[in-house]
Amino acid sequence: MGLEKKNAISVSSLLSSYIKEMGLAPGLNTQRIFAAWDACSGAGPFTLKRFFRSGTLYITLNSSMVRDQLSFQRDLLVEKMNAYLSHDELFTDDNRTVGYIQKLVLK
Repeated sequence: MGLEKKNAISVSSLLSSYIKEMGLAPGLNTQRIFAAWDACSGAGPFTLKRFFRSGTLYITLNSSMVRDQLSFQRDLLVEKMNAYLSHDELFTDDNRTVGYIQKLVLK
């Protein structure tokens, strides 16, 4: 008796299914959004607080100069972060609770 061949499932689709099944997507998406902020803005070292709710990313910075510089680039930053998220294998884009960034608020 030999081993039967079964349809192989990729690790990424298995991981995606597991994340959805266990209800981990909202928390993981939030963490991926914060990582996108750090990667795309370059302001990670100046960031005091991060908060995401209803499509809005709220960022509190410890430097008014950095905040002023980034405020001119808000729309571009949102585009860059969403592009970053679209290529992130751990980001679940069909999650109703935590999805793509629609608005950026700098404090």
